[in-house]
Amino acid sequence: MELRLNDLAPNGANETAPTAVTQMITTTVESVTNSTQYSSPQLSFAQMPGKRPDLVCFSHLRWDFVFQRPQHLMTRFAKDIRVFFIEEAIWDKQESSPYLKIRQSEQGVTVVTPHIPEHLAGEFYNHLLSGLVNSLLTGHGIENFIAWYYTPIALGFTRELTPTVTVYDCMDELSAFKNAPLELIEREAELLQRADLVFTGGQSLYEAKRDRHQRVFAFPSSIEREHFAKGRKPLPEPEDQQNIPHPRLGFYGVLDERLDIPLLSAIADMRPDWHFILLGPVVKIDPASLPQNSNIHYLGMKSYEQLPQYLSGWDVALLLFAMNESTRYISPTKTPEYLAAGKPVVSTPIRDVVRPYGEKGLVQIAGDAESFVEAAQKALTQGDDQQWMTEVDHFLMQNSWDITQNRMAHLICEQIIEKNS
Repeated sequence: MELRLNDLAPNGANETAPTAVTQMITTTVESVTNSTQYSSPQLSFAQMPGKRPDLVCFSHLRWDFVFQRPQHLMTRFAKDIRVFFIEEAIWDKQESSPYLKIRQSEQGVTVVTPHIPEHLAGEFYNHLLSGLVNSLLTGHGIENFIAWYYTPIALGFTRELTPTVTVYDCMDELSAFKNAPLELIEREAELLQRADLVFTGGQSLYEAKRDRHQRVFAFPSSIEREHFAKGRKPLPEPEDQQNIPHPRLGFYGVLDERLDIPLLSAIADMRPDWHFILLGPVVKIDPASLPQNSNIHYLGMKSYEQLPQYLSGWDVALLLFAMNESTRYISPTKTPEYLAAGKPVVSTPIRDVVRPYGEKGLVQIAGDAESFVEAAQKALTQGDDQQWMTEVDHFLMQNSWDITQNRMAHLICEQIIEKNS
């Protein structure tokens, strides 16, 4: 579906934009996928009186990028309620008027992508997005809804909305990331004032935010154990990995400023007989800055569905994160995913990996190249340690995206009941 908006010009920003952009011009249905109902043992939307709320999510991440926290949670919410996932806008050189591209994902989430002509940039930008969002709400009958924020920057075009409940799911300290907007800190302070509930993507983030809001809850990274457990058994070798010798030490994720490039280069130099496999897109850094040793293999971005197939052929999994401001509060989703696949893990001393994985002996922690190589050598034999595997399985037993989403839904329902009482 497309919501296309005509007759807009920058000189009409303050007065005419909010009215003009609420008119739907064309509508095209692309595809619809129905999801099965998900039942929760806790308070759920199915138990709420009256019409169930919709969920409108504002994200700095694209739906079709790396499948991570937003995708896991929104997919599960979409089994109970309508979910609209609004991505950051795309700047168009050819288009003369703004519009929304609307499609249905395989998981039942309505993915909304604003398209803004380049010549309508500047202060007019937020007016355009505000009007486009209003058009979406009007066109889809969205009145009683949960506003779910991954990016505080979205407040620039959503301040006038009147959601039933506002949720800030703080999955990262975005202000510490490379090229972060300067106004992020100010916008986050405003969002913390507006939010009814604040969720954090890890314990460190929880500790950083808990004194700034009355209702902050830590929801660290979760897993789909059954999906990654496929990696414990031999699987057909992906074509681009099958000729890489063993031992194989792998990492998957976005290759950006959080990757410890000097560490990767050093350990590859120290152990030319080991082969390092990196899966993921290169973002915000120069690809030429990555070490090009013959024993380092960059295989590019892989789908979520493909990951167990690659993991199955690894001997050790790595968390090659630099220790800097951008990693200070991260809680890597890949930590429990690696473990669910039965892979021994070696990590730099990221706080939310040290606590609890390192403290419980589930993950090897190393702070420099020499100790990293030593830990990896130990990890190469850890996969045969049945006691370690039993401890891993026991730890992961209560760690799932289903449980996390259940608890979040329970808190939201409680908030709705409290507001209506």
